[in-house]
Amino acid sequence: MSPAAGPDVLRLGTRGSRLALWQADEVTRRLAAAHPGVEIRRVIVKTVGDKILDTPLSKIGDKGLFTKELDIALRREEIDIAVHSLKDLPTEIPEGLVIGAVLEREAPNDVLVSAAGRRLMELPGGARVGTSSLRRRSQILALRPDITIVDLRGNVPTRLERAARGEFDAIVLARAGIVRLGFASRITEVLEPDLVLPAVGQGAVAVQHRSGDPRVAAMIGALDHRPTRLAVMAERSLLRRLEGGCQAPIGALAWIDGRRLAIEGLVAGLDGKPVFRAHEEGEAITEPAAAAIGVKLAEDLLAMGGRELLDGIFRLARQAPLPSTGGGGESA
Repeated sequence: MSPAAGPDVLRLGTRGSRLALWQADEVTRRLAAAHPGVEIRRVIVKTVGDKILDTPLSKIGDKGLFTKELDIALRREEIDIAVHSLKDLPTEIPEGLVIGAVLEREAPNDVLVSAAGRRLMELPGGARVGTSSLRRRSQILALRPDITIVDLRGNVPTRLERAARGEFDAIVLARAGIVRLGFASRITEVLEPDLVLPAVGQGAVAVQHRSGDPRVAAMIGALDHRPTRLAVMAERSLLRRLEGGCQAPIGALAWIDGRRLAIEGLVAGLDGKPVFRAHEEGEAITEPAAAAIGVKLAEDLLAMGGRELLDGIFRLARQAPLPSTGGGGESA
């Protein structure tokens, strides 16, 4: 157990991957700038998702795979804050914990990486495209039903190395992870949201802490970016209403323009058919208002046929592993 922190020490919990450490360093840098007298001590915590690398995530469940151990460390007071890729956080936060800050979001797009320099619509028929996401699988197959989706797990550098070796004709990753790790030059194509909607919370970094801890809450609050928080609140509320996770092809992206929040969302079949996509917007200057817009969009998607589609996918998931799984815990 880590020693208790004094008033001038903050213990920061993080996973040990390169991307997780980048996020931890970014939070540390911002905290040091806002509170120059505070010492930040990094504590690396290994999660279930980090330990099981050779099994599809659908076989081991999809909730808290990359966050549960950090939650436990927080509740045991072994750390004071935990830094996460927001898209890894389940929509139901454990009792006694809160998201104290959401950093300003990196561009949330997915990107295509092709060693041959081909864009998605330029790939030959039968091309092998690597992704570990049902959401990406569904949307890519909706655009290119003639290509083959191949499961791809691992951290960002590992995935890029496999693409460079020619194991895949292309792979799809989150732009945020590639840019943050200095691999932006590998990007062949940025997939705009009208083609591929990103995952809920993609590109955003969240900082959790224990509720009822005013010292930490005040320190972390200085890092919060209000427009990003409202946008991801709408997205997470949509996901919660749809009861989705890594085992459902659900995408969403919200953005703020002044006092208005707009959000696009979709639910798709495993092989890209059908695709139900809708848009919602409204005034959102509070978190409940943002959440309500996300819920309204979810209701629209369910009414369009999303409920029957999701019910079928969830039944399939209970019977056998799905063909591909979720984000891989690397914001990738």
